[in-house]
Amino acid sequence: MIAEDDYVEHDSSPSIVRPYSLTSGRTRPAVELALEALIQALPHSEDRQWELDDVNTAIVTLCQHSPSVAEIAARLSLPLGVARVLVADLVESGHLQILATLKEDSTDSERRELIERVLSGLRQI
Repeated sequence: MIAEDDYVEHDSSPSIVRPYSLTSGRTRPAVELALEALIQALPHSEDRQWELDDVNTAIVTLCQHSPSVAEIAARLSLPLGVARVLVADLVESGHLQILATLKEDSTDSERRELIERVLSGLRQI
């Protein structure tokens, strides 16, 4: 059981220092990532989580269920730009992969299905 004294009050005001430090000041992802792109953890990524810090471990764990980049940002309360940079880093390091979304010749029903999947994922948050 946790005693009342064990709780530490945190300042709820937004901080630009933490996002800046998470990305080492980078604002552009190394890999082009659409907001609706579905991200999946690679099978061996669970074995390599010891290489990662807490935020990256949380992203890899969440990607076991193939969320979109937007959903990752929302679920982890990260600014979208920060999430894109971190996800791109994990793609480059071999922890995650980007699942195909839409191509220029995608049908209207494929586009509609993607939008519905993204909206469904966001509603679950």
